[in-house]
Amino acid sequence: MNTEATAREALQFPFDTLPGAGEAVSIAPGLRWLRMRLPFALDHINLWLLDDGDSLTAIDCGYALDDTRASWEAVLAADARPLRRVIVTHHHPDHIGLATWLAARDGARIETTQGEFLAAHAIWHQLPGYCITDMLAQFAAHGLADARHDALAARGNAYRHGAPALPARFHRLFAGDTVRIGAHDWRVIVGYGHAPEHASLYCAELGVLISGDMLLPRISTNVSVYAATPHDDPLGWFLASLRELCTLPEDTLVLPSHGKPFKGIHARVEQLVAHHRERCDVLLAACSTPRTAAELLPTLFPRELDTHQVMFAMGEAIAHLNHLESQGALSRRMDANGLIRFTPCR
Repeated sequence: MNTEATAREALQFPFDTLPGAGEAVSIAPGLRWLRMRLPFALDHINLWLLDDGDSLTAIDCGYALDDTRASWEAVLAADARPLRRVIVTHHHPDHIGLATWLAARDGARIETTQGEFLAAHAIWHQLPGYCITDMLAQFAAHGLADARHDALAARGNAYRHGAPALPARFHRLFAGDTVRIGAHDWRVIVGYGHAPEHASLYCAELGVLISGDMLLPRISTNVSVYAATPHDDPLGWFLASLRELCTLPEDTLVLPSHGKPFKGIHARVEQLVAHHRERCDVLLAACSTPRTAAELLPTLFPRELDTHQVMFAMGEAIAHLNHLESQGALSRRMDANGLIRFTPCR
């Protein structure tokens, strides 16, 4: 959902100028903003470089593209200090993709949660429940067929395009950990739903939250169901995680992975909660006759979707239907063709 118009009414965007390629823009004491290209409709990712005494700490790494590597080289060459550690918020390839390459430059330590480390390896190594075969079987059971299903099958394991190598070891982060970076303490806030154990970082002294993908200013974060856990309610977990972020001060500067830094954390959470409530209401009305997730894609996403977007859209449709089921509003049944259909509970 693009909520740019309403977001701009409720949120404040302190920075009008975007960092250029190979540029690091200072936005708080000891904290710089980098912006790297992505080869998707979502065409950029924000990364963060922090002063760490006589060294540097990077938060998130970017997708494995030659121009992303070149941008990192330019930024790091402009600072004589070595890269001491790389903190990865979660396992998606635009975040972990260049972690191994980046860490190898100066022998930096990679830090992330265990859930994200294991999820990355499960997808990279195509383990059961996280492989393309199982994802396609799940989508087929939810009604995806013909050209869209075949296009996803032909695409193969696209994860490795963005993350050609993964770290073999890491330093584990836990919820509530305090990470000292330079002159400041950062508290690890673990969120659920978008990823198994997504790590955001909050510095009370600076009034800054590095939110990763958990809180974005213009779009709603993707929430999907893995084939390994087909009855999970990641949307419920995501909404609960958003409410936890509302314990932070309203004037917190939020540094998202996509879009501009903003203030108005409580307002943005309310927008996202309202958005998902409205989407659930629309789905519930559309299920007056038994429907599959694939049949409901036009209801949730009334636009043309490319193959990459179909993968996320199916995951999100299943997540919303599972959430309604967990709330007792919908029930699932298998029809004579073996397809999963949802209908309102009576």
